[in-house]
Amino acid sequence: TMNTFSLIQIGLILSCTTIISSPQCNHLPLQQRKVIENSLRLLDKMGKKFPQQCLREKMSFKFPTQVLQPRQKETVGVAIEEIFQHIFSIFSKNLTLAAWDGTALDEFQNGLYLQIEQLEACVIKKHTHCRRSKEASRLKLKKYFRKIDCFLKDKQHDLCSWEISRAEMRRCLQLIDKVTKKL
Repeated sequence: TMNTFSLIQIGLILSCTTIISSPQCNHLPLQQRKVIENSLRLLDKMGKKFPQQCLREKMSFKFPTQVLQPRQKETVGVAIEEIFQHIFSIFSKNLTLAAWDGTALDEFQNGLYLQIEQLEACVIKKHTHCRRSKEASRLKLKKYFRKIDCFLKDKQHDLCSWEISRAEMRRCLQLIDKVTKKL
């Protein structure tokens, strides 16, 4: 299964970037939308309805929406790649207590992994003088996903913490979906 990939630390060090204009990269936004739609479908398929007993544990993680608002498509592309990497990383560890459909989970991880590879192929990292905003958005994303990670650790990756995180990832993917539709 995909868990072997969790051993491979996916590099999160992103510097300045541009999107390559090769035929496969031109279809990126469209492809991303498909991946996101598919990921949302798989997130739903993975688990059942949100468990009532988890409602009182709900947390507000506050996704940093400003990272998806830059004017340049490239910057948004970078943010999306980074979000996918974080989601992939969260969903590759300590899943034993998440009572999810294994096949749907594997497909979800595979889809994200392939999309990350695709994005990495299309987003060229250029070491020119980086703008602070990109660095700031990286840090905001890191902080957001660290909150989710700490929440899972605090709750010892129990069923409710996973369900709450799954609901949060849904929200996160829906936000990206909205943005990619506009690009």
